[in-house]
Amino acid sequence: MDISFIIVSWNTRDLLVDCLNSIEKHAKGYSFETFVVDNNSSDGSSALVEKLFHNRVNLIRNSENMGFGRANNQAIKYAKGRYVILLNSDTVLNEGTVSGLVSFLDNHGDAAMSGPRMTDENGKPQNSYDNFPALITELLNKSILRKLFPEKFAGKSLKKKLPFEVDSLIGACIAIRSEAIKEVGMFDEDYFFFLEETDWCFRMRKAGWKIFHQPEINIIHLQGQSKKIRPVLSWIEYYRSLYKYFKKNRSRASYLCLRIFRFFKLVINLVLTFIGLLFTLGKKKRLREKTVIYSRILWWHLTLCPEHVGLKGKG
Repeated sequence: MDISFIIVSWNTRDLLVDCLNSIEKHAKGYSFETFVVDNNSSDGSSALVEKLFHNRVNLIRNSENMGFGRANNQAIKYAKGRYVILLNSDTVLNEGTVSGLVSFLDNHGDAAMSGPRMTDENGKPQNSYDNFPALITELLNKSILRKLFPEKFAGKSLKKKLPFEVDSLIGACIAIRSEAIKEVGMFDEDYFFFLEETDWCFRMRKAGWKIFHQPEINIIHLQGQSKKIRPVLSWIEYYRSLYKYFKKNRSRASYLCLRIFRFFKLVINLVLTFIGLLFTLGKKKRLREKTVIYSRILWWHLTLCPEHVGLKGKG
């Protein structure tokens, strides 16, 4: 079999259907299978998939929200394809996306992963790849780093037309060589949501595999649909994953420095946002939202980052 498509779904029913339709439209000519792992959605996603794609989709229903990495692993264990293509449920394949990914990996045996350029529905570019998190990327402003050192800290504004090697890919669409998965292993399930694909890419690179971005092919990504459902808990989960990544892959000194810096940055952001809220007499909705987010994340830190607070079990 050529391809195993895997989609992890959580309360994005209509978007999921669009994603599945795009697979069936643009994967013609390849032998493929499709897995949908539903993380205990409450919007009828599973029932609709069974109704519209009966016998064409392997549906795995979870009784709780398993997170991104663990849910993908559930399907990867059964995947038969030479390549596994992970897709977010809020993505839509375009003409040439699948053939571009497959042909590139066919012709580059040293590549473990490759990913396309991602845009929103209006063609606006999104970050499709990233550097591995390090103190310099977390202590300084990424936008400034990308302007000063565009080759080292490449971003969505970088104009390249041919595939090039990157540190890591954004997990909304990644094609992975099954051989590399067998060698390196699957996702680290200690990550619940965020940075699990970054950690995976780090392990792939450490094992000697290469990772590429393909700007010549494109996929539509309606970014952050699941994150919008519970923004505060999503941010807490991001901080938890960032700390896990540093503790696992960076020095102890870097990890401690990150923890201290992030805490004081939160305090400063909360104070400045609250001042802005006072000056605008509380009329700015975005400032009100940011005040709530910063205060709750800060409270999570002050209560020593309890594991039970976050997206786990909130499916």
